[in-house]
Amino acid sequence: MTGPTTVSLQQALAQALALLKKGDPARATRLLEQILRHAPQQPDALQLMGLIARRRGDNAAAVDACRRRFGGLDCAVGNAGIWDYSVALVDMPAADIGAAFDELMGINVLGYVQLAKAALRELVRSRGSIIFTVSNAGFLPDGGGVLYTASKHAVVGLVRQLAFELAPHVRVNGVAPGAINTALGGTTALGQGERRFPGDRIAANAPGFVPIGRMPTPAEYAGAWVFLASREDHIPATGTVINHDGGFGVRGLGDRIRGGDDLPTRLGIEPGQ
Repeated sequence: MTGPTTVSLQQALAQALALLKKGDPARATRLLEQILRHAPQQPDALQLMGLIARRRGDNAAAVDACRRRFGGLDCAVGNAGIWDYSVALVDMPAADIGAAFDELMGINVLGYVQLAKAALRELVRSRGSIIFTVSNAGFLPDGGGVLYTASKHAVVGLVRQLAFELAPHVRVNGVAPGAINTALGGTTALGQGERRFPGDRIAANAPGFVPIGRMPTPAEYAGAWVFLASREDHIPATGTVINHDGGFGVRGLGDRIRGGDDLPTRLGIEPGQ
């Protein structure tokens, strides 16, 4: 890469997403860092930093870097998380529960609290907003194991409490996606540190358990965060969690996961008309 005209920022982002999908976040980060070094004057350029989500100082450094580079902060998005690979309590070694709890809650919950605290002054100044990534596991069982499910229920409570505490100056909302084909990792305390979310396998099986018939792509999920970050479109929304999961909450109780597979036939039309 010789300069900003060789590969556009948009192309680099697309390549980085492809690397993330392959489970290679390190190369994705290096790619973005490289193009940003060639385009430091772009007002909409990204600021990349390597951070530990649960550390107070790292979150404060990220907010300060944003303030210095962009002049302020409009929206803080808590998105860091790890999964427990659906390990049930009965299968969890008793000796590992404490460490696994601290590790997963530290990233999935404490990291969000640290971000909110670090960003608070700047967001009050800008009358900005906070968005936390939840999960369908924040409302439904079996989207993970006992630790992951507990962490995501905690995030729902965090959204609601902070929405109360920070109103009317800062709006606080969440997005609860379903399965996403990303490089989501696991807990090192349970020996899952090198594992990656089996997105391709889940995507292949999605027609059998996702009511909309497939697993959405990361880009298809992203609009919910954009909506909540917009100053124009989300004025009434605070304390809201958007269930953005492909319809898990409307799956039928019988043998069918959705009721409309035969609608085109019954209506005498071709799908998509």
